[in-house]
Amino acid sequence: MGRILAIDYGRKRTGLAVTDPLQLVPGGLGTIPTSEVLAYILDYCQREGVERIILGLPTQMNNQPSESMKYIEPFYRALTKRITIPVVYFDERFTSVLAHKAMLDGGLKKKARQNKALVDELSAVILLQSYMESIK
Repeated sequence: MGRILAIDYGRKRTGLAVTDPLQLVPGGLGTIPTSEVLAYILDYCQREGVERIILGLPTQMNNQPSESMKYIEPFYRALTKRITIPVVYFDERFTSVLAHKAMLDGGLKKKARQNKALVDELSAVILLQSYMESIK
């Protein structure tokens, strides 16, 4: 088994999360400037034995793609041209809301909760956890 990598793609920052090699536990990998994320992912996948990549699919409440798909789709095409690992879209609705709630429930101070990089990383973890639950 290999790892599963989740990507919460953003215009400025991209949150990443990954499972352990047995695909039991998801964890945050960090937040990367979006301009550097493709190179980072290619390098990481080569080093760590990634089996599948989950890319957050931003959809609206009416199930239509959100405005940010115009940024995600070119990234998806660039990634799938350079890698043989399957890349799967997965609904990312409410991951940011859930990330903020988890931070609040975890007792983080207001200043820490305003850290957008932390929100992006936590959103990627929630995306990955949701995906893992959906395939069991």
